[in-house]
Amino acid sequence: MSIALANPLAALEGKVAATSLLTAAADTELYRHDVYSSGPAPLAVLRPASVEELAAGIGAATTAGIVVVPRGGGMSYTGGYLSPTPDFILVDMVGLDRIVELDEANMTVTVECGITWEALRRALHPRGLRVRTWGTLSGINASVGGGMSQNGVFWGASGGSVVDSALSFDVVLANGTVISTGSSFFRPYGPDLTGLFAADCGAFGVKARATLRLVREGAGLAYGSFAFDDHRAIFAAMSAVAREGLASESFGFDPFLQSQRMKRESLASDAKSLITMMKAQGSVLKGLKEGARVAFAGRSFLDDVPFSLHCITERRRQGEADADMAEITRLIEAAGGKAVENTIPKILRANPFPPVNSMVGPDGERWVPVHGFLPHSKLIEGWEAVQTLFARHAGEMQALGVEAGALLAAVSPQTCLIEPVFFWPDELNPLHRHAVEPGHLAKLKGFPANAESTALVARLRDGVIDTFEALGAVHLQIARAYPLETRHSPEGWAMLTALKQQVDPRGLMNPGSLGL
Repeated sequence: MSIALANPLAALEGKVAATSLLTAAADTELYRHDVYSSGPAPLAVLRPASVEELAAGIGAATTAGIVVVPRGGGMSYTGGYLSPTPDFILVDMVGLDRIVELDEANMTVTVECGITWEALRRALHPRGLRVRTWGTLSGINASVGGGMSQNGVFWGASGGSVVDSALSFDVVLANGTVISTGSSFFRPYGPDLTGLFAADCGAFGVKARATLRLVREGAGLAYGSFAFDDHRAIFAAMSAVAREGLASESFGFDPFLQSQRMKRESLASDAKSLITMMKAQGSVLKGLKEGARVAFAGRSFLDDVPFSLHCITERRRQGEADADMAEITRLIEAAGGKAVENTIPKILRANPFPPVNSMVGPDGERWVPVHGFLPHSKLIEGWEAVQTLFARHAGEMQALGVEAGALLAAVSPQTCLIEPVFFWPDELNPLHRHAVEPGHLAKLKGFPANAESTALVARLRDGVIDTFEALGAVHLQIARAYPLETRHSPEGWAMLTALKQQVDPRGLMNPGSLGL
């Protein structure tokens, strides 16, 4: 719908505070970019100070025919908050970041959805609590609402993806109505209404509040890192660990991504990370010993390692965590892995939400992932198919400076993640310059605009998605990147389109997200 009014934002006057609408060119320019792509600039950015103002603003906008697009922490790279039309307002939830209720008796926490995973962790940790699945690596910026919309995995992956932590939502629909899903202490009560709004990529509404499951933090943590000569061995080991459910997190790197991380991650040379890791050990003596080991290992311990896998166990008692790690070590050695210094999981677990400097390459290259979840029986086939794709384009990639690595992660007894990651020479966009630490940004070489390399990355990314689709992979952060409709039967897709029609009859809530 085209907005013909001389002042389309007049519809919001009196409905939201003037200070809650950002219209400056610098703001609208920043908010038209995600980590990978760009779109039209919004008419304005709505930054509500309350759920009531959020609902009033959305209702007023859609009544005037203005599209509404929700944005979490801005860490998306699949076009989730990039509008297909310039006639839209973008909803930035950063002002809705309060903990509404922490209910230790019932082990739940209710939050406004603009709160970051890191802020929530800081509030819960002193009480010995955490959310069951407690965020993605970008959690210093990524919000709970963004996670509930896009879905995600990493911390607490043994408990599922982040949406598995949700019990209920308060959702603002396209007409400004606020609905509550499910129960604050049990999911589901009848058909799972909460689940319908989970992982919707903002297509069905804007999540205002979420009630999440809590668990006790484990007092015992154990760490293991392992080296493998080839992809078959690491996938055999990952699957063996995942099927037994022994690790709270289990993730690995291929040779290229491993070398990139070791170039850009400070590890032992980063005094701040090292001190935090030492404090996390629980005693002064243990902290000093572990700090000395990490400092001595430095960054050279993976120099000749093709593939690496890193595991963390979290249990109520240290002896239990150690026993689980001993069993993990047995399984991995049986699959052909060998133990190496466990620096990476120690540092990462002590600093779970680092600055998002890794959203650019070590010299300031552009960066974007693409991924697929496959059953254990298809992991090797999936990996080899992706490598065949890259081999077909090796000449182009070398000529245009496009490189690719991969993050691997065990997620459940049923599946693992393969996430190819591209690096290429191209200029950074305003979101990169906003999110990356200024001191880090200043050290980067940087690159000029490079349309040819960027176009190759787009073709390769599409090729990886097609490769995964042929194997029946599923995805998180679907947004505008992954083809959801083709994975549904016509009858199933008709149900989703009917739900979209019910909650957004005029098609003004993030149109195009999920392909709806």
